[in-house]
Amino acid sequence: MSQISKMEVHPDLAMERAKCNFNKLEVTHILDGGEENTLQRKKIEDIALNDGAARDAIPEEHMSPKEKYENAVRKSCVYSEIVRNILAELTGLETFGLNSPMLRRVSDAFFKEVSPFLLHLGMFVPTIMGQCTPEQQAYWLPRALDMQIIGTYAQTELGHGTFIRGLETTATYDPETETFVLNTPTLTAYKWWAGGLGNTVNYCIVIAQLYTKGVCHGTHPFIVQLRDEDTHMPLPGIKIGEIGPKMGFNTADNGFLGFDNYRIPRENMMMKNAQVLKDGTYVKVARHGKMTYQTMVFVRVMLVNEAAFNLAKACTIAVRYSAVRRQSQPKPGAGEPQIMDYLTQQHKLFICIATAHALQFSSNWLWRSFSAVLAEMKHGNTDTLPEFHALSSCLKAVSTSDAAYFIEQCRHACGGHGYMLSSGLPNLYNFVSATRTYEGDYTVLLLQTARFLIKAYEQAEAGKPVTPTVSYLTEAFSGNKSIWCSSPEGIVRSFQAVAAGKIGVCVRNIRSRMRTGLSQEDAWELSTIQLVAASEAHCRAVISDTYSQEIERLTANSSPNVKGVMEQLTRVYLYYWALERTGELLMYTSISETDILDLQLQYEDLLRAIRPNAVGLVDAFDLRDELLHSTLGAYDGRVYERLMAEAMRSPMNAEPVNQAFHKYMKPLLKGKL
Repeated sequence: MSQISKMEVHPDLAMERAKCNFNKLEVTHILDGGEENTLQRKKIEDIALNDGAARDAIPEEHMSPKEKYENAVRKSCVYSEIVRNILAELTGLETFGLNSPMLRRVSDAFFKEVSPFLLHLGMFVPTIMGQCTPEQQAYWLPRALDMQIIGTYAQTELGHGTFIRGLETTATYDPETETFVLNTPTLTAYKWWAGGLGNTVNYCIVIAQLYTKGVCHGTHPFIVQLRDEDTHMPLPGIKIGEIGPKMGFNTADNGFLGFDNYRIPRENMMMKNAQVLKDGTYVKVARHGKMTYQTMVFVRVMLVNEAAFNLAKACTIAVRYSAVRRQSQPKPGAGEPQIMDYLTQQHKLFICIATAHALQFSSNWLWRSFSAVLAEMKHGNTDTLPEFHALSSCLKAVSTSDAAYFIEQCRHACGGHGYMLSSGLPNLYNFVSATRTYEGDYTVLLLQTARFLIKAYEQAEAGKPVTPTVSYLTEAFSGNKSIWCSSPEGIVRSFQAVAAGKIGVCVRNIRSRMRTGLSQEDAWELSTIQLVAASEAHCRAVISDTYSQEIERLTANSSPNVKGVMEQLTRVYLYYWALERTGELLMYTSISETDILDLQLQYEDLLRAIRPNAVGLVDAFDLRDELLHSTLGAYDGRVYERLMAEAMRSPMNAEPVNQAFHKYMKPLLKGKL
């Protein structure tokens, strides 16, 4: 169970926990992937957090931007020592990177926003592991893992983001000196956004257009030293700095980077998938482009899990607060009910819990699929990569968008107190809303998925076999409207019918526009609104199907009550989205007005059935108070005491009269300005 503060648990929360009719630890084991994983996670959390190193004497909210950054660097160094000296032995090398539960959970206790070192283990190290030769790994990995150097990953430029082929930074090979000459030929070529780049890192993986013997071979990764390892001064030919305040991520130290004829050794090109020989000859492995794309796909897979984790935090905060907060008096003389008792509050929050589960289980399934793809790629087989690329693209887009929306809904559910930074909800929203854009913008990613879907539709139309996630397309040519059924399986089939219908409409519209004389590119562009909607529908069908199947698999041996409550959450997810998409269901399935009205009643009954277990469900996420950073969501539920205590920590309350009174207000009040 989460760490309990010294204050006694609020009686309303104690009452809620007594109501819970399922074994919370059993659900925690399901979420963690087994009891062994839970025990290891708790051991890691105890080692990293019990000595209080993650706590700040002064809340970050009251620090200047410079103080926030310096404090984040201090805690990053403390945390790095913990990782290097203790946790590495427990986790093993294979868990480093964004997929590490140690990084995902424990580091959040140290940073309300983000560590300036995040991309070192999150992108720098994984890219070395994925894009370097064994000889290069033998040199770079020990230095990186032992924190002898700190790196980041610079791909996005001021003028280009998702469109990688449009990147302008160049790396031109000079055979006489056996070096690459790096340049940013225009202002828009400057690298922009890389975390830690502004002031923190001394090395960087730079994605640049490779030129050798007068030929451009497209974008390739290079390891580039940016600062002197002793003085930390930028090296000659490097222009580097911090990009300024942002909506969130303000301790991430996002930076810009430019090059002026800056030379790096030939060996600094990451050469697992392509290389330049000493004389400038370019050599690549088969399907180089697909192989070098795996780092970006890897990050997108991890961001689905990150979205689920942050939504779980928001759910925990809002549900616990809703159990403690009492408001209004709907029945005269009956006292103020807990706001959790209002059906509208249940409607706001229970879909958030269900979505956190749906995204986590989809992420786990996606990770297993990605691991299988990587295994095949090691043997040169990249046949499954197009489907996986499409899948990771739409899941990243939809999961981050849903998580941001539902985190904001959790904040709304907490009323005015949710607006306080100390609630933890604004920081969660700012963090997750950024993920909707980086590593692939929502719209661009869904359009990438759409290209795969259109090809799959044409394959199914021609009677050719299609890959598993789009197998439902074969039903699109049966001529029969999908029969509505409110069972989980029936709703999943209906979502698939909607996706197939929307994809079919896109295909017909593109063909119709081309018949008028438009080029394929122009016909595609005029169909992009519908293509985005079709990709979103496909992704919703995939998540729904995966969530349903994973719950059935994971609870096969669970106790009846655990199995029951997990199935209830699955139905909440399916019913919610069916009711949100009634117009589409009316178009592509046999659902009727009566069916919709019946489904609404079933949904409301389901909310009331889950109500007694709401606190138990968020407790099962097993999130320590240090991870939540919330006055509203602490395990003890002492909301008002914590709000007041946090207010008293404000430097604004350090003196009874602020100097601004004597300097400005008093002269105004006395008429002596």
